[in-house]
Amino acid sequence: MGRLLAKREIRLVYGGGRVGLMGVLADAALDEGGEVHGVITRALAEKEVAHRGLTALEVVETMHERKAAMADRADGFIMLPGGFGTLDEFFEVLTWTQLGIHSKPCGVLNVSGFFEPLRMLFEMATEHRFLRPEHRDMVIMESDGVSLIDRLNSWTPLTVDKWLDRSQR
Repeated sequence: MGRLLAKREIRLVYGGGRVGLMGVLADAALDEGGEVHGVITRALAEKEVAHRGLTALEVVETMHERKAAMADRADGFIMLPGGFGTLDEFFEVLTWTQLGIHSKPCGVLNVSGFFEPLRMLFEMATEHRFLRPEHRDMVIMESDGVSLIDRLNSWTPLTVDKWLDRSQR
């Protein structure tokens, strides 16, 4: 994904770490000549988790500031396999899209079926009417990066007139 973003001249905005998948992603983009902007908290930077070879590294005080800064600087969002932090960050920006706080596409790279349980959860939530089909469909999920980026680039913001259709209760 990092190499693909760089080849497409798409700047990577991410959490600023040098470890784990975040570090691999940043290094791949940098190795391909891409622009990489990291946003990390001071506490994490002081623990020497920060990637020091980025195009830009922004240090903020709190996780809330970190997420807001990343969301502000990004034109869209891609979730790769990860843990609670990954899920938290993705669902926050996805909710912001749903609420109309921003109009940025949200995608999921479903590597080796990692996110199939999540896809099934979205389907179940839609069947039980916790999610509207239009909101479920805001999540662009693909198993390969090229298709995912192509779909993100052609995404059109959702407009929903009302949140709850009371006639369907």
